[in-house]
Amino acid sequence: MSTAQKVQQHPVFIQAQNKANYYLSQLDKELTKYPVLNTFEQRTQVPKAYVAITTVSGWALPAYLSFKALETPGQQDDIQWLTYWVVFGFLNFTESIALGMVLYYTVFILWLQLPVFRGAQVTYLSIIKPVLLNVSGSSRAVAPTDTVTADGLRDRVNTATAD
Repeated sequence: MSTAQKVQQHPVFIQAQNKANYYLSQLDKELTKYPVLNTFEQRTQVPKAYVAITTVSGWALPAYLSFKALETPGQQDDIQWLTYWVVFGFLNFTESIALGMVLYYTVFILWLQLPVFRGAQVTYLSIIKPVLLNVSGSSRAVAPTDTVTADGLRDRVNTATAD
């Protein structure tokens, strides 16, 4: 039995987990009173209790504690909460870029796949082939860029095997 399994089967862990689930269900019951949260939960499939907890713990509580820190004479708590907001902002910025990249990546994959755009061929001929030829130091073409007929291909095979 692994350590994680031992911890999960420990009576204190089970009691804490049951208590957390109880409070989570109570919070969910309380939040059901708000139609906006119910609609949000239905559309996103994210439980409204989790949304409330992350909003309170990630934004509301730090905002309140930042306000309190500004009212104290010391600077150490100011530094703590300013640092928090810089990291929080950086993570939000990174997340927004990542979501945008997922969208662009999906569009790029479709462009590569759909025969009407010939994206894979364009990418190969304009980027991959020149780079690989440059890396290998070869000036010989790896794949022809013109249209190849069956007779032309037979001639190339015959000349290549004759050499």
